[in-house]
Amino acid sequence: MPSRKFADGEVVRGRWPGSSLYYEVEILSYDSRSQLYTVKYKDGTELELKESDIKPLTSFRQRKSGSTSSSPSRRRGSRSRSRSRSPGRLLKGSRRSASASHQVDIKEARKEILEVKLTPLVLKPFGNSISRYNGEPEQRERNDIPRRDARAQGDARAQADAPAQADAPAQANTRAQMVSFSSQEKFPLSQESSYLSTQYSLRPRREEIKLKELDSKEDRIVTKGPTSLRTFEAAGPQPKKLEFGGVPGRHQNRLREGRQGVFLIMLGLPAFLFLLLLLCKQREPSLLNFPPPLPALYELWETRVFGVYLLWFFLQALFYLLPVGKVVEGTPLTDGRRLKYRLNGFYAFILTSALIGASVFWDVELCYVYSHFLQFALAATVFSVVLSVYLYARALKAPQDDLSPASSGNAIYDFFIGRELNPRIGTFDLKYFCELRPGLIGWVVINLVMLLAEMKVQGRAVPSLAMILVNSFQLFYVVDALWNEEALLTTMDIIHDGFGFMLAFGDLVWVPFGYSLQAFYLVHHPNELSWPVASLIIALKLCGYVIFRCANSQKNAFRKNPTDPKLAHLKTIHTSTGKNLLVSGWWGFVRHPNYLGDLIMALAWSLPCGFSHILPYFYVIYFTMLLVHREARDEQQCKKKYGVAWEKYCRRVPYRIFPYIY
Repeated sequence: MPSRKFADGEVVRGRWPGSSLYYEVEILSYDSRSQLYTVKYKDGTELELKESDIKPLTSFRQRKSGSTSSSPSRRRGSRSRSRSRSPGRLLKGSRRSASASHQVDIKEARKEILEVKLTPLVLKPFGNSISRYNGEPEQRERNDIPRRDARAQGDARAQADAPAQADAPAQANTRAQMVSFSSQEKFPLSQESSYLSTQYSLRPRREEIKLKELDSKEDRIVTKGPTSLRTFEAAGPQPKKLEFGGVPGRHQNRLREGRQGVFLIMLGLPAFLFLLLLLCKQREPSLLNFPPPLPALYELWETRVFGVYLLWFFLQALFYLLPVGKVVEGTPLTDGRRLKYRLNGFYAFILTSALIGASVFWDVELCYVYSHFLQFALAATVFSVVLSVYLYARALKAPQDDLSPASSGNAIYDFFIGRELNPRIGTFDLKYFCELRPGLIGWVVINLVMLLAEMKVQGRAVPSLAMILVNSFQLFYVVDALWNEEALLTTMDIIHDGFGFMLAFGDLVWVPFGYSLQAFYLVHHPNELSWPVASLIIALKLCGYVIFRCANSQKNAFRKNPTDPKLAHLKTIHTSTGKNLLVSGWWGFVRHPNYLGDLIMALAWSLPCGFSHILPYFYVIYFTMLLVHREARDEQQCKKKYGVAWEKYCRRVPYRIFPYIY
């Protein structure tokens, strides 16, 4: 088998397919079977080239301009410029008619371009072109528009490293996207294309002036006949694909659909949560009697409850500001900065546990939270809305580098998804604080309150086995999250989504009041478990936790230090972004194994409630829908970010958690 000539990472020049132009490329990989090199152009396009289409940089020499030419005729003091043949010089006997014959050739070529008879076909851009990196749109320069005379000028510039060469692959892709037409059709060429065709021309100035006159005549051509021409602006930014109801539909409707989708979510989620809580309070909840009796609005609001919630929020903020715990750096931002985060969530949990223990010892009525559960949920909802308004208002003055990659420029959508990526008051990171502190720790406190309420309502001396399992499982989950707090810094919530209503409501309302639904249900709907059944549920929980924690630990360790000797046994695929994709270990078994473990644990949380009603299994149903959506987001972003490397990864790891859903 022949040995390869070029190594991975080597910078060479590769021939653009269908032309004689060579551009600077980077070698990414080599396939020994097909004997093809995967190369990456400067614009991000990845192609496979033969070895014969690749040449080292040393085989190209920079041509010198006229004033610094080292031509032998100049050194001899001759009046003649040069006697050597160049691509633009004609034979000696035909120099007098050079200009005239050149103009005739140009006119014939233009006529052939304008009146060419084409067979119907679909022109597609190269699928490996990466148009976005880390969520930021690729900036196009003026010379991104295709040049009409590239073939005529290419041979004279192929070895000269002209400024426009780096963007030629993008120009070829743009050319493929600009027109779709039927046979025998004339169409005008743009003025900017004409400008670019002469920008690096080797012709005399007089010929360039005549070419401009010819362009002005061509621009006045009017298309006749029944055929139609559809043109698209290549230089304009493409509309963002908006999520949560904004992805489907045509481009011009995506922004409107995204606005409608998030507006319905912002209205529907709080209402749906309150309906679930009202159903759980009923002795005999039934979907046939939906919706349940609704309380009056004045019964849901108590100023004292809102004050207690504010006290809880600012108490956790005080714990966050304590100078304990190590300080680490987050992932690099678009401008290269790394924000610093203090990891003291576990210490905040210990202090909170001490306060709750002291409250129980001093006979503080913690069941007040249970008897005013709906009021606390409303207080948290109002606070999350006020916080979202503040976040959006301050984000309007945020610099461009601080904005979230998910923001769109639309007020309603950005209010929901979050406009600013990392809103901070000094060193106080609002998004990072809300992710783990008030909601997650509050979830554990609410579960404890429900355990005490079960004993009080049902007259028990000890809590039921089902309530103990639910509390233990979810307590273990929260403690694990706080102990591995640093892993949060590599999640999509931190590095991609802004801080808006979605995360504010999710962290402060949905998590503590929605995830505690099993414990709230068991207060009025006891379920007696036998120890054999409980043992099976515990085994299922441990199985899910092992998958979840091992997969996340492996991913976080690899992201933190890919060269760690402990990870040397893992196989990877190199990408054009410089990062590697894991294709062995837990991540070689199935895509997103951490989601699989999370889903198994969610099922274990609901099983202690029995099968008398579907309400306790709402979390499993909701979490499945959430993971389907999140996995779809991950797949789309990785495909756009990694290009060919992601396609290779999908072939190496074909199994998905939800293979038939999307």
